[in-house]
Amino acid sequence: MIQLRVTPEISLADRPVKIHVSGLAPAQLVTLQSSLTDERGVHFEARAFYRADEAGEVDLEQAAATGGDYVGVWPMGLFWFLKPEKLFYRLMKRDVSCPFRFQLNLFDSFQLQPSDKIPPLATCIVERWYVRPGVERVPIKEGRVRGALFLPPGPGPFPGVIDMFGGAGGLIEFRASLLASRGFAVLALAFFGYDDLPRVLVEVDLEYFEEAANLLLKHPKVRGPGLGVIGVSKGAEVTLAMASFLEQVVAAVWINGTGFMNGTPLRYKGVHIPQIPYCPERLLITEMGALDNHHVFRDPQDPAYAEAAIPVEKARGEVLFVVGEADRNFNSKLFAEMAIERMKSHGKKNYTLLSYPGAGHLIEPPGSPLCSISLIRGSPKPVHWGGKPEPHARAQEHSWQEIVKFLECHLGPTSNL
Repeated sequence: MIQLRVTPEISLADRPVKIHVSGLAPAQLVTLQSSLTDERGVHFEARAFYRADEAGEVDLEQAAATGGDYVGVWPMGLFWFLKPEKLFYRLMKRDVSCPFRFQLNLFDSFQLQPSDKIPPLATCIVERWYVRPGVERVPIKEGRVRGALFLPPGPGPFPGVIDMFGGAGGLIEFRASLLASRGFAVLALAFFGYDDLPRVLVEVDLEYFEEAANLLLKHPKVRGPGLGVIGVSKGAEVTLAMASFLEQVVAAVWINGTGFMNGTPLRYKGVHIPQIPYCPERLLITEMGALDNHHVFRDPQDPAYAEAAIPVEKARGEVLFVVGEADRNFNSKLFAEMAIERMKSHGKKNYTLLSYPGAGHLIEPPGSPLCSISLIRGSPKPVHWGGKPEPHARAQEHSWQEIVKFLECHLGPTSNL
């Protein structure tokens, strides 16, 4: 009897599953296909072709795909190499209260585009959750602060983390809910384009982020005295500024950002950091019709922009720089290297660099497939993020484990959920 087994069938999106096929003929050629429809009705699929071993089995932890959306041994390839049916769509969990439900199908022989006329040999439904049972989501609308607080089950206290995304604005929660599922109390923080916050970001008012930090630390289930911050893109820029100016920040995770105020100035009490203006006339449109922003940034090494640098040497806590070397949005590698050199020049050693060749801009938890080009709010055309599928998948898997370890190391242990 042919069986397709996924263990476990219900799991967190950042945790691996085991996929095993049995009951086939020795050396039988089969197609494995995964599919899901996201919350906006966009369909995603991945497929790979395998040959059964002498026992008539395919174990994705050992078997190499011969072709399809990936080749080689990729135990999670059916999730990590999903592609949208429509171009330029990013698979992103918007409502973490419900899972992504994947359908996995096993077909006989080579099926490039299975149709309804070809019944699968076996099928399985897999649920991938972004929040574990018992994690509480608390909407935050206090003072100026807007966001959502995720609290692990139990009395706590838990190490606190502020989580931010970038230029799309709004409130994105899936990374915060996954971190809460790992035992952190996490505030997914919006800072523009959400609720009654400014529609567009015209300046970084660091007092807003200080208010958010104090709000998180005063929660009875949050363990102080310090907290962590994690941000990607514009959120990474803010993360570095928070680490530099706010004594509450003892651990900062910077993912593909800059070390300067680009496009928006910073204000904090009596401090003002000017912006480096963008060069929109240097924007490139790729053969796919996407915007390549890589060249709209002026050279940060130009002495004329020295005053726009974030004074990262003032950071009291540890900083983890996560770089995708194939980032087409920022020259993230250069910005990370410049920030680290600035820290070194002041005798500081409170930094760690993780740099990944072939990884793009959107380095996310490992449940997320590479998104190299996508539509983004406020942009007239899709944006080119860069990256190649295989190295990007490896970067996401490795960096996520390192990020969790980094936060645990510098904020103290979680409840080991």
